[in-house]
Amino acid sequence: MNIDKKTAGAELAYAALDDVPTPKADAKEIVGLVKQRGRISGYQLSDGSRVSKEEGIAMAKSGDIKGVGIAHRKDSEYLKSLPDGSENNNLGNLPSVSG
Repeated sequence: MNIDKKTAGAELAYAALDDVPTPKADAKEIVGLVKQRGRISGYQLSDGSRVSKEEGIAMAKSGDIKGVGIAHRKDSEYLKSLPDGSENNNLGNLPSVSG
C-alpha cells in the first residue's frame, strides 16, 4: 500500500488526540492566543470574545469551537489544531494577544 506523507502525517496527528469533537454549525474559530508571561492562558475567538484555556477546552468538547481536538500532557488538557494541510491556521501560528 502506498500512503503519501501528508496522509500519514494527518493520521499520526489525529492519533495523538484524545477527542475530536464534532463542531456545531455555528461553532467559532480560534483567531488568537491570549498569553501571560509567554504561556497560553486563553483564546480569542472569531466573534471577538476571549475565553480562558479551560473555557476553550469545554467549548471545544461541546462543539462550540471548530478546527481543534483535545490532547493532554500529563494531567493537563489542551487544544490542538486539526490537520487540514494549511500551516496558517495552526494554533502555534496564530497571533498572540496580551491577557
